[in-house]
Amino acid sequence: MRADRGRFLGLLGSWKLVAVGAILFSAFWLTIVFASPAQALPSFARQTGQPCGTCHTDFPALTPYGRRFKLLGYTAGGGQFRTTPFSSNDAMDVRAEYDKLRGYAKAVAPQSRADADSKEWVPPISMMAVVGFTHTQADLPAPTDPYAPNNNTVMSPFSIFWGGAITSNIGAFAQVTYNAVPAGGFGDPFGHTWTWDNTDVRFAGTAMVGPLDVVYGITANNNPTVQDLWNTTPAWGFPYAASNLASTPATKTVVEGALAAHVGGVGAYAMINDLLYLEVTGYKMLSFSQQNALGTDPFGVGQLGGVAPYWRVAFEPHWGRNTWMIGTFGMYSELHPWLNTAFGTWTTAVDPLSDRFTDIGFDTQYQYQGDDFWLTLRGSYIREYQRLDSSFASLAAANPTNVVNSMKLQASVAMGADNRVVLTGQYFKISGTSDANLYGTDPLSGLAMTPNSDGWQAEIAYIPFGASKMIGWPWFNARIGLQYTYYNKFNGTSVAAHDNNTLFLHAWFAM
Repeated sequence: MRADRGRFLGLLGSWKLVAVGAILFSAFWLTIVFASPAQALPSFARQTGQPCGTCHTDFPALTPYGRRFKLLGYTAGGGQFRTTPFSSNDAMDVRAEYDKLRGYAKAVAPQSRADADSKEWVPPISMMAVVGFTHTQADLPAPTDPYAPNNNTVMSPFSIFWGGAITSNIGAFAQVTYNAVPAGGFGDPFGHTWTWDNTDVRFAGTAMVGPLDVVYGITANNNPTVQDLWNTTPAWGFPYAASNLASTPATKTVVEGALAAHVGGVGAYAMINDLLYLEVTGYKMLSFSQQNALGTDPFGVGQLGGVAPYWRVAFEPHWGRNTWMIGTFGMYSELHPWLNTAFGTWTTAVDPLSDRFTDIGFDTQYQYQGDDFWLTLRGSYIREYQRLDSSFASLAAANPTNVVNSMKLQASVAMGADNRVVLTGQYFKISGTSDANLYGTDPLSGLAMTPNSDGWQAEIAYIPFGASKMIGWPWFNARIGLQYTYYNKFNGTSVAAHDNNTLFLHAWFAM
């Protein structure tokens, strides 16, 4: 530990870190002088007229108000611009229904059709870029081209969004992203820098069913859990920005992003009495040519057989300034591994046998809104049951069945309205069945290894103008973050696990 601390202090004194820090610090102050309050997307700010602190404790982490905006299909208006190119009166009514149901902070009264139609419509287009400096405790494993073995500054990702209403009842969060080339280049000829990214198109409405208030809707999306309202599920979980160069644990459950951008899904959801959330969505794999055309590497995951069902149930009571959610989610999927990709032939043939994955997750979130701060506690646990018919037959796995567990425990405090500082800490743990073919053998003991990894992540973030409206509002925003990841165990061993410890200094800009 003393040696590790010495390396870290040496890093802080290195001229490279000082230079990069000066660049990001300068960019930060330019943001304060010339920019406006941070929003997850400036297009949402233009549409709703709401500053960052209304919808976000730390973007993209949502407040109760922000969750309601997403639940209503990104259609709520109230800003200085018209919600859609058509009459926006209906969208105002949806917002008014929300105000009547619970009336969270800064509710906006419905407007007349004449008032709504007199506003100018601006397409809900936004852009985002993350510029980050990455230092790992040990140099990256070769090959690292086109990067240096360590201390790299990279702009990745860069995204373009449609974020907002399409009609009075239909809205979208749709993202196209540039990701920098990974260290060592792509592993196959179908790697892409530009790709479609998180996409969630919704239809939403409100109704009374007897004494119950109901918000109902349809979601069409490309990433299981991207449609979720809480930041406890994988798509929107912490860390919200991460290095694209640092090594991360090799094993994850399928629901933790394995199918992202490889699938399309359609589902139905309902929030009953602002208390009980229910959703069922089915996902289908896009064809090889469709994935490739959309910038997704088809060989990034096996071929999904049939429809993969996803379910979500959440119960969220709220009292005073408190909200508490407890829920469950999960997915069943059958994946047919590609054949011969290990030999560089890249054929589109798949094994007729499949590997079957049943993911069952449990999550909880507590939020308290203080006079000038937000406290958020989150926890999630996913258990994946694997039946490896294909992998066991091909000797890729030594066991016919395995289990993988993923747990995250997180605490976050967002302090202040303007000049908001966000402190976040998280413990993470991945564990599972030992399997010599999947995870290798220990070179000393010769025993089969496990996928086990665990460690800590800590981040301090600064979001200027969280509540006020500076010059240029609502067209720009920024977030500056310093993040450190510490590993106790990495890919089944504690030997050299600290080599993967990562310092990530980043500036997140959107417009």
